[in-house]
Amino acid sequence: MARSGRRPGRTGTRDRILVSARAAFGESGFEGATVRGIARAAGVDPALVHHYFGSKEQLFVASIELPFDPQHLAALLVRGGLDGLGERMMRFAVSIWGQPRSLQVLLGIARSATSDPRAAEALRGILESSLLPAIRELGVDQPELRASLIWSQVVGLVFGRFVVGVTPLTAAAPEQLVAAVAPILQLTLTAPMP
Repeated sequence: MARSGRRPGRTGTRDRILVSARAAFGESGFEGATVRGIARAAGVDPALVHHYFGSKEQLFVASIELPFDPQHLAALLVRGGLDGLGERMMRFAVSIWGQPRSLQVLLGIARSATSDPRAAEALRGILESSLLPAIRELGVDQPELRASLIWSQVVGLVFGRFVVGVTPLTAAAPEQLVAAVAPILQLTLTAPMP
């Protein structure tokens, strides 16, 4: 007699839901994304979203998991020392924007950070757990202020280019952005602080 019910093994449903959630949070932020819309895009019943993730909040937390380790990455970036660090940082930022999954995760965090405390905490957490310790290791004065200024410049560029859609920023080639912003980041790291 043939067995009825679900076939054994992975169905990929959870992964499809996560892909849809990243896209929805990336486009609409936490407040604008809906469980029904995410389920529809994934081709599943909304009950399955709740089955796999429990709530919209838990789905959001699962969907904003970065596809790289920020602490390890920051350590690699500063390994080359202070010289050229601004350019290495900008090249990394631009490379992340070129990866659709990474960009969706970062946009989901960025768009949601203005209205959701979990997203704001995730954004601060990347700064506090990766960039700040790495800059402290360089032995520069006021590492907290320098790291925060660099972070605000990069996050501001992400908002301007991808969230607000400021035309000169959206039209600029990645190399133009690296050439324009890397010297500013380098000055932020090396210029005397008041």
